[in-house]
Amino acid sequence: MRTVIFDLDGTLADTSGDLLAAANHCFREMGHGDVLVHGQDAAIALRGGRMMLTHGLKRVGAYADETVNKYYPVLLEAYSQAIDTHTQFYPGAIEAVGTLKAAGYGVGICTNKPEALADLLLTRMGVRDQFASLVGADTLPVRKPDPEPLREAARRAGGNPDLCILIGDSDTDRNTARAAGVPSVLVTFGPSGADMAALEPEALLEHFRDLPELVAGLIGAAA
Repeated sequence: MRTVIFDLDGTLADTSGDLLAAANHCFREMGHGDVLVHGQDAAIALRGGRMMLTHGLKRVGAYADETVNKYYPVLLEAYSQAIDTHTQFYPGAIEAVGTLKAAGYGVGICTNKPEALADLLLTRMGVRDQFASLVGADTLPVRKPDPEPLREAARRAGGNPDLCILIGDSDTDRNTARAAGVPSVLVTFGPSGADMAALEPEALLEHFRDLPELVAGLIGAAA
């Protein structure tokens, strides 16, 4: 089976608002107030919890490795308590997933978000059952850009890892697909969209309605 594997944050959904809120919860506990700005710092949010803590602490001149390590679990707990307050799927994302499944492709997720949090978010958003596989940052001993999580996501979705495609929004996704020897499609509607062309993916995606045609062109029809 051919499979379409999606990154989650910044690809299927804009999760930046809830991520930034969790980081600011930590900064308030530290006594710095709200350091990161919704919208303005969306690209930082989509690089993960440690990146948000690192960037925010440097912004206020208080960076230390031990502070990041101390507050990372605090951030994860705060995020789990309000994981779907601001998060929204990008227009057409879930419709495209349905179209791909109807065409016979296996569909899964490969994310660097901890698996339990990714599962919680998808469940809260009512779409967990739309995805045949979910591989997170801690599912395996390695994470993206190592190719094995992508390959495992394809296998768990019932597919041949050599016949998958990764839909993402970052250099991490591009490098993961390259390491796996499969094509990637990078979305241009996220906060770092203007930078995607320079990464030279096999295709760029401006709207999810165009994805099924791109997938068929890059890895062939499902059947």
